[in-house]
Amino acid sequence: MTTHLRQECRTPERRRFWSAAAALVLAPGLLAGCSSLGGSSVLSDASDRFSQLFGSRSQEAGTPTTQQQAEEPDCPGVDIRAGASTLAVTTAARAGASGDLRYQGTIGRTARECAISGGNVLAKVGIAGRIIVGPGGAPSSVDVPLRIAVVQEGAHPKTIASKFYRTTVAMPAGENSVAFTFVAEDFSYPVPAANVADAYVFYVGFDPEGAKTAPRPKAARKR
Repeated sequence: MTTHLRQECRTPERRRFWSAAAALVLAPGLLAGCSSLGGSSVLSDASDRFSQLFGSRSQEAGTPTTQQQAEEPDCPGVDIRAGASTLAVTTAARAGASGDLRYQGTIGRTARECAISGGNVLAKVGIAGRIIVGPGGAPSSVDVPLRIAVVQEGAHPKTIASKFYRTTVAMPAGENSVAFTFVAEDFSYPVPAANVADAYVFYVGFDPEGAKTAPRPKAARKR
């Protein structure tokens, strides 16, 4: 894994941010097993929740599909969509200047579980990651836009189903990074034919463009 640092990030605040971000991304805990995602108690709780929900179907983001997953053609492995592994939100740019990074989201672990009902595969897809505070300062809560899709890979990849989700992450004052987990429990698609089932893959990732068009959940009415 390579971390690219931009040359213009030379202020003490930006240096501190990128040092913290690099440490979080490259920390051994992030590359270890399901029980040590990030090393913090919050991420451990997230990992424990994944273990409870998905058992051995949890995997590090970006890792190859395991042999066990390959033996479960009705429940595809999970991969990160190209270009959607990070989420960067900046402050409003001043005239002639770029905005400061407010926060960055990363995905560290994924999981999935499938069941068949009638002619459909009913899937639970889990995503765990971190929101890292940037030099511009994160707000008290962060809207995290996510997309989950199942694709039939091949010479001409075919999107079978795709759905946008959003979750909100609280950012306590003084925290440099906060873990988050999200589990989509309503994702479904038609049962694939046996001769193409092995070509199916779940893709997950951040989708800020989808957030611009997707309606926000309606607030509950006060009685």
